Amino acid sequence: MNTKTLEQKLAQYHEFFAIAHNFTLNIHPLTTDVSSFDDFLSNMPTPFKLASDVTTVDQSALRPLQALNSVSAQLVDFLNLQAKKIDLLVTYILSQQDKEQYRYQGIEFGGGGIKFNATACFAIGQMLEVKLFLLDNNCALYCYAEVIEASETDDSAAQENTAESSYQHKAIFHFIREEDREALVRISLHEQAKQLQKLAQHRNQERSN
Repeated sequence: MNTKTLEQKLAQYHEFFAIAHNFTLNIHPLTTDVSSFDDFLSNMPTPFKLASDVTTVDQSALRPLQALNSVSAQLVDFLNLQAKKIDLLVTYILSQQDKEQYRYQGIEFGGGGIKFNATACFAIGQMLEVKLFLLDNNCALYCYAEVIEASETDDSAAQENTAESSYQHKAIFHFIREEDREALVRISLHEQAKQLQKLAQHRNQERSN
């Protein structure tokens, strides 16, 4: 049972860098008590376990070779290419876990949690089973999250088109593997670098006009 105050949970969310980014989520409210991390791992679908194992094996295999001299460069390039092919295959397998009836729009993620939109308002404290898809980064992961903030959005244009209210939620990770949290941190920093690069290019274009 999470006995932290709401303020502590919000601090936990902001403990890690978070970046605004559009991505897909599958969310299923948990109706039973969230008991232990071991139970969480036993409920994790096999494709998400497989994806993590493949990444770990790739990194372990390439690390010793990177310390060798330039003679191994071609071998490293070849293995990197094979790893990318496997990543593409695993990403396709993970994409099959995305079910339309449970799909939501994510708008921010980081090592501490996620922010997403929904047409229904989840209660504060609601525990969620989450499948998070960042397929443009060859990443998908499984976790449990707790809703810590919910508010109606003021996007009147979107509401006009859907004839439904929209609610923005913030949720912290309750159970998540450390390797998955580390992946989110790496991807958030990578996306930030891409955004800064685009911003610099835009400023350069404005100066040249």
